[in-house]
Amino acid sequence: MNSLCNVLSIQYPIIQGGMGDISSPKLAAAISEAGGLGTIGCGTSTIAEVDRKITDLKSITSRPFAVNIAINVTPYVEELIELVIKHQVPVISLSAGNPSPYIQRLHDHGIKVIAIIASVKHAVKAEEAGADIVVAEGFEAAGINSPLELTTMTLIPQITANVQIPVVAAGGVGDGKGLAAALVLGAEGVQMGTRFIATQEMQAHERYKQRLVDASDVETRIIGRKVGRVRRVLTNDYVATLEKREKEGMTLEEFNKATTEEQHKLGAIEGDMQNGYINSGQVAGLINDVPTVQELIERMMEEAKEACKRTADLL
Repeated sequence: MNSLCNVLSIQYPIIQGGMGDISSPKLAAAISEAGGLGTIGCGTSTIAEVDRKITDLKSITSRPFAVNIAINVTPYVEELIELVIKHQVPVISLSAGNPSPYIQRLHDHGIKVIAIIASVKHAVKAEEAGADIVVAEGFEAAGINSPLELTTMTLIPQITANVQIPVVAAGGVGDGKGLAAALVLGAEGVQMGTRFIATQEMQAHERYKQRLVDASDVETRIIGRKVGRVRRVLTNDYVATLEKREKEGMTLEEFNKATTEEQHKLGAIEGDMQNGYINSGQVAGLINDVPTVQELIERMMEEAKEACKRTADLL
């Protein structure tokens, strides 16, 4: 059996990315019900907001799910750790910071820990600290990325050669061929964010979903490099304004104020492309429909099996 599926008690090796403040119980439940691992992202949400999301999610699925805590993004790390323990959340993913101080405490309560990393060094450290799984994220991925800017294609085989725990590939995966490629590279599964936005269960604005369907292969942008941040977004009027301001000498403080979760929600939930941005990975160029989560996951599994068979035949 796939060891990732075994560790997480899921049917298919497909994990949902955190999605920050725009994650929804409805989407996470649909992914878990379809055999993957749905995820609630904490982002910068208050404890009450996260509590409500977890409660809602538990009311509509009894299958395993995860909660993502972005350590250096939320001001409520300690409170969120206590909250997930209270709710007996089965899996926690820790990103955007050092997961080591929290792993043993979560393990003491029977919680599996996924560490989101972007280099071999950090993967090894996460394993040494006791992480059960690492998600290796290439900078093809949506949203906040590592300034190292390593690609998924090169990152996965290097990490799988240096750790013994299951490795999950993230960044640039949106179909069964991507899943098959990740497995060939040595990963045991994939994490997806952008592709799950363009599903019927995702409670994002229809403009966001349609932009993903319409996007070409060159429509994502990296913003924030000049101020020491790397964030991948889909181009729109607001992003064009940010790019102009960055070229003119935008400060880190100004960039952070212009890319909060409030502007994220304006674009993603309200569909306001003049005053808000929408995250997107490079995989947007592969998206051409808005299926149900069940349809997407089943299609991915069939595509992956066919891709692996075709690859074997070529050899």
